[in-house]
Amino acid sequence: MKNILITGANGQLGNEMRVLSAEHPEYTYFFTDVAELDICDEQAVLDFVKTNDIHVIVNCAAYTAVDKAEENVELCAKLNADAVGYLAKAAEVNQAEFIQISTDYVFDGTAHLPYKETELTCPNSVYGSTKLAGEQNALTYCSRTMIIRTAWLYSTFGNNFVKTMIRLGKERDSLGVIFDQVGTPTYARDLARAIYAAIVQGVHPGIYHFSNEGVCSWYDFTKAIHRLAGITACQVKPLHTEEYPTPAKRPHYSVLDKTKIKNTYNIEIPYWMDSLQSCIAELEV
Repeated sequence: MKNILITGANGQLGNEMRVLSAEHPEYTYFFTDVAELDICDEQAVLDFVKTNDIHVIVNCAAYTAVDKAEENVELCAKLNADAVGYLAKAAEVNQAEFIQISTDYVFDGTAHLPYKETELTCPNSVYGSTKLAGEQNALTYCSRTMIIRTAWLYSTFGNNFVKTMIRLGKERDSLGVIFDQVGTPTYARDLARAIYAAIVQGVHPGIYHFSNEGVCSWYDFTKAIHRLAGITACQVKPLHTEEYPTPAKRPHYSVLDKTKIKNTYNIEIPYWMDSLQSCIAELEV
């Protein structure tokens, strides 16, 4: 019987972890967000983990407003780096396993082949830098740490690219979307399934990459969203990155190599368009 703490439970991934928990009734779950547990409070984290005898911590909490992070450096670092260290220390004290969710933004996106876990990191945004610092804290303070880097996350829960493109597609006659940034959309439910595979089989410490299979641009992604959602009246136009400037630099290439997580946990990862279809069907647009 494992006691599992899932932080950031009101976010996209946290909610998907809650949905799939019904498939694993053998565990006792503690789904928390800031109201139940402030992960920026080191003592509160330690007390919670010890009091509830937590065996696995899955940290789904993060500061993810990439552009706002450029101005809110202190808050971003607190949530993405410091708090991760507190969770990792508490996990180590309780001999618990720690699963930390990270991002493709730890790379600068200048590669042309899928990123492996062994590639040198080189973040070029506050968000990316703080998430990398969180990875380092997790690995430093907890010997049973599993880092999972993911990219382009979406879900039926919360605000995300899929929901935004559906809304804008219904509101507008035309839409400009970046075509020269490529990566892989990742359905948060598929990521949650991979996390449960690690919990069930036991954490093998180290860094892993997870996204859905395949590659596309944001433009291709939008075209697929509109097609699957039955949106036909909105014309989607391709934009260069320089036509849509943002405070934070986006990686031009965010494709992740998933070989390690597939081999370690013997999992199959769905093709991105198949997962997108599943998500949109559930949204009932």
